[in-house]
Amino acid sequence: MATFVHLTPAARAAAIRRSGIKAGGERGGVHLFPVLPSYALTHQWLRELARRPGPRGIVAVQVRLPDGEPVAVGRYGRSREDVTAAEAVRRIRELGDEALGWEVFLPRAVARGEVRQVRAVRQVAGWRHFPGAHGVAPCVCAGCVQPGAYGSRRLRERRPHPMDGPAPASRVLLARLDRAEARADTAALRDTLRWYGLRRRGPVERLAPLAAHPDAGIRQELARAVAPWSTPGADRLLAELAGDAETAVRVSVAEAVAHRRTEAAALLLTALGRDPSPAVREAAVEGLVACGTPAATAVLALLADDPDASVRTTVALLTEE
Repeated sequence: MATFVHLTPAARAAAIRRSGIKAGGERGGVHLFPVLPSYALTHQWLRELARRPGPRGIVAVQVRLPDGEPVAVGRYGRSREDVTAAEAVRRIRELGDEALGWEVFLPRAVARGEVRQVRAVRQVAGWRHFPGAHGVAPCVCAGCVQPGAYGSRRLRERRPHPMDGPAPASRVLLARLDRAEARADTAALRDTLRWYGLRRRGPVERLAPLAAHPDAGIRQELARAVAPWSTPGADRLLAELAGDAETAVRVSVAEAVAHRRTEAAALLLTALGRDPSPAVREAAVEGLVACGTPAATAVLALLADDPDASVRTTVALLTEE
């Protein structure tokens, strides 16, 4: 018999003692880890699971499975391999300290008779964020550190990020635009447009002339900056950029408006789905799927039989049930 541990909120302990562990997630199963001689390795997922939203306190559920039980084993975020329970234990045991981040997936529920013990565990074991994170300086960009999260202000004060923190005032951004245009400084112009896209809902009429800028990279950055705005005139500017002669610019527009929820954006996506360039049509697929209008569905049906193989593959991947 192979012995595993399943970490779960303490609030579920009573229900697990009564009826076992229910299958959960999209694949309908239970995540486990082999019981190893090392307490820290066995309970390595504890701190990562504990920092997620939900009931406080974690307990360890000891589970015993037949050696020949079909399971999947692999490192989190990578493909798993189908093996037996005994083989999964052997592989992880041989990894030693390199087993950090590995997991075993049982594609079914755990019966009450397979639960051997439900016990308390020390809440300080394991890693957070990713294996080996201890001692690594944390990233403080807007995507990694959520404003208002515990310790986020202290992190930003200690390690300021060039594209994070309080946004410059509108007059400051406008002055930067003027200086960058006067010096023909495309790098400064891109940085200013990124600030507009991340933090501001800027004056469309002031940025609109950039749609004719000779640098295609500036026109691409303009599309990314304007796409999140609800400012009047934003849809009109995006439509102008969608007619750009450069394929890369039209691709950027298709990607930028993928989750823009306006009627004009839906019409723009259906037009981009019929673009002469396969790259533009492929970039429009995600937005068409998210849009879900009858017109978008009709274009997706056409793209499913597109002459370009990459377009057909993208449609199949994003529309599969």
